[in-house]
Amino acid sequence: MRVLVIVKASEESEAGGMPDAKELAEMGKFNEKLVEAGVMLMGEGLRPSSKGARVRFEGKQRTVIDGPFAETRELIAGFWLWQVRSMEEAIEWIKRAPLFDGGMEIELRPVAEMDDFGDAATPEVREHEASLRERIAKA
Repeated sequence: MRVLVIVKASEESEAGGMPDAKELAEMGKFNEKLVEAGVMLMGEGLRPSSKGARVRFEGKQRTVIDGPFAETRELIAGFWLWQVRSMEEAIEWIKRAPLFDGGMEIELRPVAEMDDFGDAATPEVREHEASLRERIAKA
């Protein structure tokens, strides 16, 4: 199963604060363990919401809202995409992560797979999705 590991933003991350060299090295070691275990598919940090935008969809209307966004606790500072056997395994991995001792909150969410869509995932839809994944892998 794939799990999206969501690192919630903090006042420091929203202010543009970056980890120092020691913290980057610690996280690099943790990420290396994830890669060696075949768990980590992707992981990235995000710039503050002041650099971002939201697009609100209301019927046919699209409204662009430029950052920053007020509710820090609802924002994301970074993420991993992991391949694990279970949510329990993902939870055990995140418990070992460095740098989150200062009151951080991490959210883990299973990624919806084709089988989750039941009959709506027709053979044609599955084939198209597989084709897109192949194209993405080659890019």
